[in-house]
Amino acid sequence: MDKHSGHKSALQNLFPPIDPFDQRMMDMGDGHSIYVEQSGNPDGFPVVVFHGGPGGGASPAMRRYFDPSVYRIILFDQRGCGRSKPHAEIENNTTWHLVADIERIREALGIEQWVVFGGSWGATLALIYAQTHPDRPVALILRGVFLMTQCELDWFYGGGAGQFWPETWTRFASLIPEDERDDMIAAYHKRLFSGDRETEIKYAKAWAAWENALASMASNGMPGQPHADYARAFSRLENHYFTHAGFLDFDGQILAHMDRISHIPGVIVQGRYDMICPPHSAYELAKKWPNARLRMIQNAGHALSEPGITSELIQVMKDFANL
Repeated sequence: MDKHSGHKSALQNLFPPIDPFDQRMMDMGDGHSIYVEQSGNPDGFPVVVFHGGPGGGASPAMRRYFDPSVYRIILFDQRGCGRSKPHAEIENNTTWHLVADIERIREALGIEQWVVFGGSWGATLALIYAQTHPDRPVALILRGVFLMTQCELDWFYGGGAGQFWPETWTRFASLIPEDERDDMIAAYHKRLFSGDRETEIKYAKAWAAWENALASMASNGMPGQPHADYARAFSRLENHYFTHAGFLDFDGQILAHMDRISHIPGVIVQGRYDMICPPHSAYELAKKWPNARLRMIQNAGHALSEPGITSELIQVMKDFANL
């Protein structure tokens, strides 16, 4: 889950535009090649950014949260999306493949430890990565927390969020026959993986539009139409991961394993009116993580680009640089 569009003005006066000094494709040896880039200060403090979705891809705007004179900024596109290849591919594409990819990137770049920065699904992945490799993150900076639980999926795809956006939910649900609406993830899965590209794109656009419509508090519920190729990758990958409950061993796994990362400092930045990932998850995470600070942002929704969230994340990274 995640969106990173809009509100350019919130970023444009912060740091100068940052161009990558290193861009590469990394062959993972199982049919996937991962796009990786570095920007900022080559000798700076390393920070790796995990984008949302799954399937959202990295954006150049994600570089703008870090002072380029201080940070060595690493962005990458997760399997099957962005500039990674093959596009929209689900074979050999699980949470554990991504965790292994992250370690390969770290080793290839010669980094011992780094700050891990992620929002929405990126926060999910950050927590799972840290719990798997607790000696690698020096800090976790999380936004719009998603814990990959059935409760969260039921909220967003079972009609909970639709209680607040009934007209938008109706557009999303109306594409599915009534007798299949008790499991919207399964119903969309059937169509997103139908084998007919036209059908897949139709339902991919609807899946992506439902999420995009609820990302920002400024939304009127009528998002623009996403590009077909982007929508197909985003929606297929997100649905694939949600169909398999994030490939976790059991529901609630992340909270159950918080003892593994209790030593890692963290900051959780959460929009008070986040319709995609409601604040309850961030609150429960903070209760299990005494070494983290929860910063609840008033008048903010889910998107990374929400002005209040943007400002808070930039301040967090400035404060960390001054430690």
